Amino acid sequence: MPVPALPAVSGVMPTGYLQDTSAPAPVTDGSAFAASLTGAVDNLSQLQTDSKALAVQAVTGDLDDIHNASIASARTQMTLELVAAVRNKGVEAFNEIMRMQA
Repeated sequence: MPVPALPAVSGVMPTGYLQDTSAPAPVTDGSAFAASLTGAVDNLSQLQTDSKALAVQAVTGDLDDIHNASIASARTQMTLELVAAVRNKGVEAFNEIMRMQA
């Protein structure tokens, strides 16, 4: 039985991987990271609002499918834990930088 050929692997190395490195790297001011964190917090806020609304519907008996409330609650909890972990790592990094001797 012949073994079929493996498909070509594409996208493993980014384009321009072997470019000239003598050019200066672009300077970043951290705005992309700040925007990412802001988006994560906004997403968490929206998830909490949705979860709270579904929980109220479940308590009042207006919810047809309890699975939606359970999934929303679990998703909110996991997102909150992730945001807290990122915050804790950021605080740890800041404290480590502050402990460095000049």
